[in-house]
Amino acid sequence: MTTISERVSQSAFDGSRLRVVLLLDLHDGAQKQFLEAYEHMRNQVASIPGHISDQLCQSIENPSQWLITSEWESAPPFLAWVNSEEHVATVQPLHSCVRDTRSLRFSVLRETANTDTAAPQENGLQPAPRLGDGVVRHALTFTVKPGTEDIVAKILADYDSPKARVDENTRLRRTSLFMHGNRVVRAVEVEGDLLAALRHVARQPEVRAVEEAINPYLEQDRDLSDPDSARMFFTRAALPTVHHVTSGRVPEDVQRHALFYQAKEGCGMALARLLAGQDEETADDPATPIASSTIFQRDDVVVRLLEMSGPLDAEPALALGIGGARKAAMLGRLLDGGANGLPSTDQEAARFLAQAEMDLITDRRATES
Repeated sequence: MTTISERVSQSAFDGSRLRVVLLLDLHDGAQKQFLEAYEHMRNQVASIPGHISDQLCQSIENPSQWLITSEWESAPPFLAWVNSEEHVATVQPLHSCVRDTRSLRFSVLRETANTDTAAPQENGLQPAPRLGDGVVRHALTFTVKPGTEDIVAKILADYDSPKARVDENTRLRRTSLFMHGNRVVRAVEVEGDLLAALRHVARQPEVRAVEEAINPYLEQDRDLSDPDSARMFFTRAALPTVHHVTSGRVPEDVQRHALFYQAKEGCGMALARLLAGQDEETADDPATPIASSTIFQRDDVVVRLLEMSGPLDAEPALALGIGGARKAAMLGRLLDGGANGLPSTDQEAARFLAQAEMDLITDRRATES
């Protein structure tokens, strides 16, 4: 039996212009230092391909509240910049000035000309409002020291789920933990405010105990009691959603799977775009066993989270997101070499699928009480 619901598609690859809004609350007396840091950052960002403009604004009601807005040709160049080590280094001087931040990202849907003679710019506008499902999806990824994978997996599997209710507007829905070799991926689903949910989870004793327990095994050192160290770790660990599609049909016995794709250097975004296009086509097939697909990407790491019925290896090419020989060849050109190889035949696709499938460590829905 298949349940029918509305098709949902959310993507960073729709070509629309992007407006980024950064809300900041400054420490008292930090304005001069903040302005100096902003000038440096502004000069750096101006040279980034895809950047159009930015503005710095100060509240007329509360001088400690500031706003930075920037416009980009589309989401991919912004995501490539914000997830880069260059960006981490550029914004580092701002951290000591800022008490709190909140980042919001919007596609430009409509705009009005600012003079009687100027016509609105239609290029790069999002063609229609997106249909969402009220869920924000995000992931974190990090690596552990080789040889400690089994220890880390046991620690990550043995913890009490935090309470689902964060506040009257925000609720944790689901957390899934996967491993691929020594790489850990934690995928979360939130209804409401993602940042509020992540902060809520980080404060829970059971979660803090798990994070402290795995600290000795991490390849990247961190000190969660040090705000700067914690911020730096989670900035580098962020694995943003770049595409999500729900077919609108929910088959019976849906299972959650995750696939890991290591792209060639500089090819991560192109690989994510290829998979997103194939998943959009698959979602239109009434017979597809895939109920939904979510693609996470940062640098050359791509993770694809699937909800599907039946065995994952029943249709290897479909599960991999490579319909047809042409797309299989394209995928092969974008993948890192070595064991991944080129999945150009059904046999190679099955082999690659077995290598790409991540181990599910735990999959939990948060409890209300």
